[in-house]
Amino acid sequence: MGRGRRRAAAAALGLLLVACSSGAKPARDDDPLAPTSTTAPEAVAGSGYGPPVGLGRLQDENLDESSGLVASRRNPGLYWSHNDSGDGPFIYCIQGHGEACGAWRVTGATARDWEDIAAGPGPERATSYLYIGEIGDNLEDQPDIAVFRVPDPAAAAGTNGPPKSSPGATEPAQKFRFRYPDGSHNAETLMVHPQTGDVYIVTKQENPGVYVARAPLDPSSITTLRKVATLPLGRNGDFSLITGGDISPDGTRVALCDYAMGYELRLPAGDANFDDVWQQAPERLSLPLRPQGESIAYRLDGKALLTTSERPRGLPAALEQIEQR
Repeated sequence: MGRGRRRAAAAALGLLLVACSSGAKPARDDDPLAPTSTTAPEAVAGSGYGPPVGLGRLQDENLDESSGLVASRRNPGLYWSHNDSGDGPFIYCIQGHGEACGAWRVTGATARDWEDIAAGPGPERATSYLYIGEIGDNLEDQPDIAVFRVPDPAAAAGTNGPPKSSPGATEPAQKFRFRYPDGSHNAETLMVHPQTGDVYIVTKQENPGVYVARAPLDPSSITTLRKVATLPLGRNGDFSLITGGDISPDGTRVALCDYAMGYELRLPAGDANFDDVWQQAPERLSLPLRPQGESIAYRLDGKALLTTSERPRGLPAALEQIEQR
């Protein structure tokens, strides 16, 4: 999303947060997590998840517009994130309480408008890959979009890792170009199925479309995506425009978020056709109150969902989670 539209959405969301936090514990200026940790208990009634819990704040000052988040498969307990448009082709390592663990330049990649990051399989069976979506298109005038695939870099907890001023370098990225079958779309949600490697993109619009590119992917030509579903989410201003998503590590659930809340779709037990998940009624999830929420990711064990946002009021953005009951 462009910076001007982000500011407008953030201002509108501020009004929503005031309304949503009525009756909740007041935010305190001396509590660094208070602005994003106040949620009325009744908001999560009936959900399979507990209330939001603050884990920490994103401590790398270079990660100020966290637009995507994914649990590293190669480095259990660590996460990868990236900025929205305006940064270079960098991914940032995050520890479980928001501590920085390094920055890596994605070798051979460009960064026009990165919007989301996912993890999944690729050509080498023993290797976990990251998929980075250059899929933003606010003006809906791009003839095609791109996804970069790179092996998950090795990182370590308990260290700062390489700084952005002297970043690590990933292995060379593969670039895949995609085209929608029905004209250009803006999108901020990229997901990869953990077993098949199929790539899913959810558009940012009223009743968003779900598009897929089946694996194996072909870097030598432009692949036309196939539309597999329309999600009946409706629209409530900017607050039901899908801004992030993830597929659970076991491939049975999908988590989506907009600026205000989350949704989870579950594949019926015993159903082996993953695309049936898009026909299920989404469960609404109460996510942490975020000033600009564009990312959601399953924890590696699949038992919790984590969120980040842009930097609020000059403070580092919060890393928070909701955990299954």
